[in-house]
Formats: sequence, C-alpha cells, structure tokens
Amino acid sequence: MTTALPPEAAAAAERTRREVCDLHAELPRWNLVTWTSGNVSARVPGTDLFAIKPSGLSYDELTPASMVVCDLDGTPVDGERSPSSDTAAHAYVYREMPEVGAVVHTHSTYATAWAARGEAIPCAITAMADEFGAEIPVGPFALIGGDDIGRGIVATLRGHRSPAVLMRSHGVFTVGKDAKSAVKAAVMCEDVARTVHIARQGGPVEPLPQEHVDALYDRYQNAYGQRRQHP
Repeated sequence: MTTALPPEAAAAAERTRREVCDLHAELPRWNLVTWTSGNVSARVPGTDLFAIKPSGLSYDELTPASMVVCDLDGTPVDGERSPSSDTAAHAYVYREMPEVGAVVHTHSTYATAWAARGEAIPCAITAMADEFGAEIPVGPFALIGGDDIGRGIVATLRGHRSPAVLMRSHGVFTVGKDAKSAVKAAVMCEDVARTVHIARQGGPVEPLPQEHVDALYDRYQNAYGQRRQHP
C-alpha cells in the first residue's frame, strides 16, 4: 500500500525513514532484541505521521523504503509492508504525549526479567539517577495488537521522570524527544537492569537518597556534555 504524500511531507518522511532504519541497527548491536522482535518509531517532523518498522522483517532486511509511515491512529498511509504489531501502542503514545518524538520497544534480557517479576528497578546507582532520575517503573500487563499497551505506557510514564517502562510480563518501552534519545534510553535501561540484578546477588540493594538522585539528574540533564557556545 502506497499513498502519495504532499512533497514536503514526503521529503520529511524519507528523512525519518532513513533515521529510523539506521537506528534499528543499534538494537541487535547492544543485544536488546532477538530475531525480528523489537521496533523503533519516530514522528515525521511537521506532520501528524510517524515511521515504524514493518512487522516480521529481520534486521538485516530493513531498508529505509521498508519503513511504514502511519497516521496518529496507526493507519498506514505510505509504504509497501504491514507495520509492526505494536503500531497501535506507538500511535496511542504519540496522540496522548505530544512531547514524545520517538518510541522504542525491546525484549532485552535483564530488563524483561524484571518485567516478568513485575518489579521496578530501584534507582540504586548514579548512572541510573543521571539517565532516569527515578526508579524504572512497571506498567500493567496488556495484550499485543490494540492500544492497551499504549494506554499502560502513558498511564505509567505521564508525570514520571523515567523515559523507560517495564511492561509487565512483556518487555521494555522507552520514549524520547527524538529517536536517538529513545534508543539510548533502551540501551541504558538494559545496562542498569543487568547491573542492579548482579548487585542483588550479593545482598540487598538500597536506592539512592532522593536528594542525591535529584542532584545527579539535574547535573546530567542540564550541565553534562558539550554546550553550544554563543558568539
């Protein structure tokens, strides 16, 4: 199914397709997915559209042209393939959280193990305070295919600092201002899930004091890294 988009929307969709396709390579690179599981989507700037991975296609088969462009109801409007089975969930997030520019889903091993237990990952290390600013919460169990997963994501993350949620007995969903940010959150979620799990093998793990979490999060979000120099 292909629908002709207006020229400006078509150009923006093509750029988004390339970005989303390229970032899918990061998921197997960081061991966040197996076989065809997982997906990345991103809004098409200046439109009410988003691009998402096609359903059931292996990662080495993905090309920019294979990405499917959908409207915010999750209906495909441009592309030759069927979109991901998680499309309705992504679409619900985009409709309800206009600040979100991208959504990522993985079944990464350690984070999904926490999801299987229905247990939030406590904010017990500085790297987690930096990136997430809080525990990584657990969202409700929901079946795949409709927007129930999206509803659970929004209900859990709205008003929460964490860009990641562990959907009960399913896996990880992350959000970000753009696709790279959402993919980074997925990578970091698995990293801290593994570290805190290993730490607990030696005994109880205590969350960091809230004032330390707040200070670390503020520094990382507002002062860390390079800043543009004003002329």
